Amino acid sequence: MNFNAGLHVMMRATAIAVCIFLFPVTANADAPAFDCAGASGQVEQLICSDENLAALDQELARVYQSAQSALPQSELPALKVEQRGWIKGRNDCWKAADTLDCVTETYQTRIVELQIRSGELIAPTAIAYNCGKDNAEPFYAAFYSGTVPASVVLTHGQDQVVAFIAPSGSGAKYVASGVEFWEHHGEALVYWFGTELKCSLLK
Repeated sequence: MNFNAGLHVMMRATAIAVCIFLFPVTANADAPAFDCAGASGQVEQLICSDENLAALDQELARVYQSAQSALPQSELPALKVEQRGWIKGRNDCWKAADTLDCVTETYQTRIVELQIRSGELIAPTAIAYNCGKDNAEPFYAAFYSGTVPASVVLTHGQDQVVAFIAPSGSGAKYVASGVEFWEHHGEALVYWFGTELKCSLLK
């Protein structure tokens, strides 16, 4: 599997926002990459008032520019449309039960996507899991220890999700919206959008 290909992470992004991240990273370490004077809506205002979110916005602007430089010219129009859709999805976080958590996860996910897309992250060999006779299609996990926080790209059929490491008493646990992946000694317990899978390394 080629994880340097564009990731199609499941996010609701059906409309196109007006502005996209085409601006250089600001020199102000406490401010996001966009101009807060023009911030509109609950989410943009939250980003402008939260240093951690502002830093994530600056990092996203950096990796977006890196992706623009790395990708062929023929792919740039699609990348811009994709980014507009991502902004729409980010701004929809005002609807979430915890807006801060939603915005944080949305940024972290997009940063990893773009780092992989641009080649900034080297794609590891994906590990295949067998999840039983009712799930004949293998479940794949590609672990990225160099992201912040550490992440895993999970693939099952046509669906692909970026999940991030979470505290765990034993083994390694990764979570994303609607997804949990807990691995211990070659066995994996997966909660995949309402379905529980018990998986073992595919031999």
